[in-house]
Amino acid sequence: MADNTEQGQEEIKITSQRKSKNKTGFYYSFLTLVLLFCLIQIGFGAILNISKTISYRAKISTLSKIRDEAENQNQELKQDIKLFSSTSSLEGIARNNLKMAGEDEVLILINNNQKQNTKNKKNKHKKNHKKK
Repeated sequence: MADNTEQGQEEIKITSQRKSKNKTGFYYSFLTLVLLFCLIQIGFGAILNISKTISYRAKISTLSKIRDEAENQNQELKQDIKLFSSTSSLEGIARNNLKMAGEDEVLILINNNQKQNTKNKKNKHKKNHKKK
């Protein structure tokens, strides 16, 4: 019987060692899965950050181009303001675009469309006669 108890105790030790080995194996497997998940998350985050960086750089370059164009247009407009603020340029705009004349001047407009207007009037008279 002493042999049986010794064998029983050895079997208990062996089974407890197997259980502890199984537990450590499970823990190692679980830790491996957790580490793989973390590595996947890190890789995915890195890819997203790189793609965002590329898109932001493209947006920055387009915005800087737009800003430069706006600055150039602003300079041109400032030059136009300087030009139009002088009296001689205002007088030129009034004469050419607004058909105005100076105080001692007479404005004469030559209309090249008179021939076309007379033809249209003749056609209107013919149409009126036909309607009656």
